[in-house]
Amino acid sequence: MPLVARLGSGIPLVARDRELDRLRAALAQAGEGTAGAVLLAGDAGVGKTRLIDELAASAGDTIVLMGRCLDAGETGLPYLPFAEALGKLQDVSNRPALAMLLPQLALPAEREPGTEGMIAPSLIPGRRPEQDVGQLQLFDAVLGLLTDLSERQRVLLVVEDLHWADASTRYLLSFLLSRLRSQRLLVVGTYRADDLHRSHPLRPLLSELVRLPAVDRLDLTPFNAADARRFVEALSDDLPEDVVQQVAERSEGNAFFAEELIAVATCDDPRSLPSALADVLLSRVERLSPEAQHAVRVASAWGRRVRHYRLHEVSSMADLAFDTALRELVQHHLLVVSDDEVYTFRHALVREAVYRDLLPGERVRLHAAYARHLTQRLDERGSAAALSHHAFESHDLALALQASIEAAKEAERAGAPAESLRYLEKALNLWNAVPETDRPSDVDESVLLRRASWVAGTAGQPERAVAFARSATKAISAEQTPEEAAEIWLRLSQALSILDGNEEEHFLVLGKALDLVRDREPSPTRARVFAGKASSLRQQRKDAQAREHAELAIADGQTANAPGAVADGLGTLAILDDHASQPEQARDSFERAIDCAREVGAFNNELRAWYYYGLMHYDRGDLAEAARVYNLAGNRAKETGLTWSMYGLEIRILQVLVHYYIGDWEYAAWASEPPGMAVSSTVLARLASASTHLTVSRGDLAESERVITKLRSDWHRDIQIALINGGTGAELALWRGRPELAVERVTDALEWARKLGGPWMLAGIRIGAVGVAAHAEIAAKARRKRDAEAEAQAVAAGHELAEHVRLTARNGKPRSSTLGPEGRAWLARALAEESRLTGAGDPGLWQAAIDEFAYGVPYEQALCRWRLGEALLGADRRDEAAEQLRLADEVATRLGAKPLGEAVAAAAKRARITLRADEPVRDQVDLFTPRERDVLGLVAAGRTNREVGEELYISEKTVSVHLSRIMAKLGASRRAEAVAIAYDRGLLE
Repeated sequence: MPLVARLGSGIPLVARDRELDRLRAALAQAGEGTAGAVLLAGDAGVGKTRLIDELAASAGDTIVLMGRCLDAGETGLPYLPFAEALGKLQDVSNRPALAMLLPQLALPAEREPGTEGMIAPSLIPGRRPEQDVGQLQLFDAVLGLLTDLSERQRVLLVVEDLHWADASTRYLLSFLLSRLRSQRLLVVGTYRADDLHRSHPLRPLLSELVRLPAVDRLDLTPFNAADARRFVEALSDDLPEDVVQQVAERSEGNAFFAEELIAVATCDDPRSLPSALADVLLSRVERLSPEAQHAVRVASAWGRRVRHYRLHEVSSMADLAFDTALRELVQHHLLVVSDDEVYTFRHALVREAVYRDLLPGERVRLHAAYARHLTQRLDERGSAAALSHHAFESHDLALALQASIEAAKEAERAGAPAESLRYLEKALNLWNAVPETDRPSDVDESVLLRRASWVAGTAGQPERAVAFARSATKAISAEQTPEEAAEIWLRLSQALSILDGNEEEHFLVLGKALDLVRDREPSPTRARVFAGKASSLRQQRKDAQAREHAELAIADGQTANAPGAVADGLGTLAILDDHASQPEQARDSFERAIDCAREVGAFNNELRAWYYYGLMHYDRGDLAEAARVYNLAGNRAKETGLTWSMYGLEIRILQVLVHYYIGDWEYAAWASEPPGMAVSSTVLARLASASTHLTVSRGDLAESERVITKLRSDWHRDIQIALINGGTGAELALWRGRPELAVERVTDALEWARKLGGPWMLAGIRIGAVGVAAHAEIAAKARRKRDAEAEAQAVAAGHELAEHVRLTARNGKPRSSTLGPEGRAWLARALAEESRLTGAGDPGLWQAAIDEFAYGVPYEQALCRWRLGEALLGADRRDEAAEQLRLADEVATRLGAKPLGEAVAAAAKRARITLRADEPVRDQVDLFTPRERDVLGLVAAGRTNREVGEELYISEKTVSVHLSRIMAKLGASRRAEAVAIAYDRGLLE
């Protein structure tokens, strides 16, 4: 046997100390409770795997989990690297959702698209993407497993070759990395930087991930000339000096290329080295025995990794010859054998070179052999997808069509909608190329299109979902039953409901589905159509007709065994009961809907009922009960693995808002922590938007400004983002002393709401109230500057906006028949703010606002008490003002509402009111009294006597008296001289 060169793994690591130190530092940081991720980029063969192996070897007391992505066609398993990494763990049976990931566990039963196993968007507030429940449960289960492991021991998770990652793997990786917080977990992903062409699917993911605070990128560059020579010298055995230099130069700093060049130089004439890497690799193959060459060529047609029994059967070699050939390949470092009887090409570049060297006919024959092998093993996980690939490559289109359909079903059951869509598209492309007699008999083109529409929706491609569904309606044939045709029209209506601007077509299409089955016998299809129609009518405020169709859906569902439709109908009835101001009946209906959905495992329907159940209490001002319901709902979402599902996130958002309102800001802060810092999706943007209530009120003004500014570009995703941030953005501007910006933000939000929701959206009451406050601040500023024209403009604009608030309260359409406590409270706040347009404000109106917010919103009450205190000071009712300011200060201190606390303290200081008994006592006598110091400070800021008096709630004459005393104490004859002397003596800061 020819000589065999050493591998780089047999020598100490060369010239990678800096990169290894960074990885070790990240792992050490993870061990201290700061989870992180490193994206390791480098050209093929530059040494990424060797660096990772060194990190793992030195990791010490660490659970090391490693998985590798494979090129398309090499496997039928989505999430392969995670399945490989987690597959050897024990005790995963307590997480049933992992069955979709791990081949050793049974997949869930097959689901019919559009049924209770998936999320239909019928009752979702606003436009939402469809989602696959199974995928979300899987993601949550993987995150939970890694989190649990990290609580016991530090964890290192490595995912190699991300440039080959399937879409589902990319989604799961993004999910995990955006949720890295305090787990003792480091995730390392490697990818070939030289493979990322402009349209490569990994590129947008990398752009998103590198913006996450927990993610770092590390570029592994080729060796420089000196390091390349060191590497070759360490690896070579007695090669001549000129050959060492030649290898170092030709390797171009690539460790793998250098290893292969040395292997050729060791075994052949060292003076005639090939120049191209492919030639180097093939020259090594050509030195092998014919049997070994045959085995490695057969292996290359399968992929980078192939099992022993599979390679043996397809190669058709005798046992002894096969074993001899494999031993030769392993000894020459072309293949590596693992404990689970899997042969792996030492480097993907070796497999690529061998496969590309196959002749066309040879390639087809090998793929055909693998296809025949797979048809005997269709019970193996992933075999259908692999068969689809090999049948297609061997030009057996009929077999490829059948296998693609089966692969799509298996991928869907595995919670991988993106892969399911890929196989469905492949089947649709093959459909017309396969003779009708050779097509599957249990499916037709319209069924494939309907399934593709659903999967496209759950894979986050709503436009394609509509396109597939429209094509499905065109493919309806006369042979199909009315129920089959109705399912297709129902699917189109669901897809249309996701995209804005399709309301009329959605209603029309749903009507076509209903016309097909209205007079038919009860069936699951008719039950689902009735349920969809009920939801549609409810959205159109046609409550009587909606109730009728919901009851029909429940009756049909019970008769035809369609429990999902029953739960859907019960949920609609509960919402209608709430609309009809029948809280007791609505509560019973919601609890029935929750119990029914839980009983049949319709998790999304259950969470939807929980969401609206809590919303009923929220709208009625029963915030404590709303908090209780949403906490139960959040726990249920976690139990079902749907914390980050559509309704899981809706529940989380309401948890943020309700706990913020009731003053439990620590809980609100926990609930508002986003699953990722990016706000690229609607739901994440809404969660970030809701969190701005807390950050603004707590005084995180710079961070709030950053988030609110960034979220402005997300307003188009959901009107709720605009409605929340229109208000919080204006409040932020007011706390920063920029009332003009506050007015701009209020105007922007109201115009957006008017464009999308009409002129009387009830959220306009709150936004308008903040806008009136901004106009009051502008008017006060104009008065201090004696700018009568600007003051008049601000007052007029404030009155106009206040009138809009009154009209909105009168003409808006609340979910129940009358304006709820929240709307009434903000209306009272707006009227009180209006009284500030011309002065300190009306104490009676501010007291009314305090009373309205008494339904359970302590922060807003405290803010109104602050304004009431100022109004009382303006009315010379100092003792009453002191009481209100102390109450406001107490709440601000308890909540940690820094801007409000500072505002209250400033008002108290101007009025010389002591807020707390523990306020510090001066250690030395001040030259000035507190009031004189206040006056001097304002004069130094350029205020006139009148402006000083307005700000300190004293007369202009009193200001003159204080100034006379100040000048006498300083020996000054003028205001300006007094200010200058005070600065010189350090009496002013």
